[in-house]
Amino acid sequence: MEQLILADSVPHNTTFVIGLIAGLFVMLGLLLQERYRRKMRASQVVNELENAKREAENIRREARLGANEDSLKLREQAEQTIAARQLEVSEIEKRQTQREQLLSQQLDSINRREVRLHEQESTLDRQRERFEADLLELARLGKQHREQLQQISKISETDARQQLLQEIEREALQDANKLTANILNSAKNRAEDQARRIISLAIQRYAGAQTIETTTTTISLAGDEMKGRIIGRDGRNIRAFEAATGVTVLVDDTPNAVVLSGFDPVRREIAQDAMQRLILDGRIHPTRIEEVVAKVAEEMRESIHKAGADAVARAGLPPLNDEIVKTLGRLRFRHSFAQNVLDHSVEVAHLMGLLASELGLDIAMAKRCGLLHDIGKALDHEMEGPHAIVGAEFLKRHGEPSEVIDGVASHHDEVPPIGPWGILVSAADAISASRPGVRSETMTIYLKRLEDLERIGTAFPGVEKCFAVHAGRDLRVMVHSDQIDDNEAAALARNIARKIEEDLHYPGQIRVTIIRETRVVEYAK
Repeated sequence: MEQLILADSVPHNTTFVIGLIAGLFVMLGLLLQERYRRKMRASQVVNELENAKREAENIRREARLGANEDSLKLREQAEQTIAARQLEVSEIEKRQTQREQLLSQQLDSINRREVRLHEQESTLDRQRERFEADLLELARLGKQHREQLQQISKISETDARQQLLQEIEREALQDANKLTANILNSAKNRAEDQARRIISLAIQRYAGAQTIETTTTTISLAGDEMKGRIIGRDGRNIRAFEAATGVTVLVDDTPNAVVLSGFDPVRREIAQDAMQRLILDGRIHPTRIEEVVAKVAEEMRESIHKAGADAVARAGLPPLNDEIVKTLGRLRFRHSFAQNVLDHSVEVAHLMGLLASELGLDIAMAKRCGLLHDIGKALDHEMEGPHAIVGAEFLKRHGEPSEVIDGVASHHDEVPPIGPWGILVSAADAISASRPGVRSETMTIYLKRLEDLERIGTAFPGVEKCFAVHAGRDLRVMVHSDQIDDNEAAALARNIARKIEEDLHYPGQIRVTIIRETRVVEYAK
């Protein structure tokens, strides 16, 4: 039994020893390997240190060489800079020397000039003394001469000077008045001759009727009992009529008449026709009023279109845009100072044609401008702005030519004219509006204008009396003959005319006539 145990344990101890020995060898190998690695690492470190030392030495050597090269370059640059500065300094010194020489020369020249000036000043002082002495002598001789003249002529020096100045002033004024009159006459003859001929021919060739239309609408009645029927029970008829027509019915104490009042002339015309039909028919109640007003309004639209078409035909123009024709027809119910605007437009169209024919312009285009120039008056209550601008915008929207638009827009100078059409329309408009009797004025305005004319005339010195005659178209000015001579009369007439142009507004023109009367009275004894 013990042998078996020993036999089993021997191999086991041998294996252990062998393993232990193998482990020792392995550890010994590892130690040797680690020592070798450390030795190799130490050798590498030594080699790296050697290499670093060699590199450091090389760097130190290169740095020393570079520093030497830089110092050489800096020294060369410094030497070059010093040389350049020395050259610059030498140039500055050279220029300074030249400047000092020039200043010395100028100083010498100034000194010589001062010497000459002193000499000239001395000479001038001597000459001034002689001149003052001569002036004193001349004054003494002049005084002596004037005293001798006063003794001879028996008048004082002041009176003689005043007479001389008055004579010179009178001669200068006469020469100025003559020259002014010659210049004005020449300018008028040259500038106004052609215009006067053209306008006079146009006025002579056109003969238009002079009519004055009233703007009030009065309806005559057969009796006063009709007023009650127009008013109706509790005023229902008159309220229905005013609502349908847009005008006001005035029923007052005027016998056998009612008055229609409205801002729109077209509505007032509709109301007048409707009222007359209702009176003739006798059936006056709200329903019948609405029917009659609607029928009259429809007929009025046709009448307006027909009036516009007739105006175009009377002007001798081809058919225009339908909307323009209807708007033009509304002018039949508009008046300007009692002048019918549609008739005025047709008249301006004919005058434009005459003016264009004299000037060689397009007659059809001129008539078109004249006929449509006041079309804005049919729209001015619907749009804001002057009627010329409103009319031009309306025509532009409906495709009228630019010449017509320019003529309509500029005929009252709201915009500057581009071509001749605005100027011609303005001239034709003035001709049509300023003919005597074509436009009515109130008595107050008429008397005020006459008073202003006479007041302006009498405000000038030398005027004795003034009389406004020929409905204010002629101002007769009577002057004092001892204060205003013939030459001064022309200047006075021109000044009065200019003052009238500045202060008054009037149609056409006003003639100023100066009347100077010289009376010589002698008695035979």
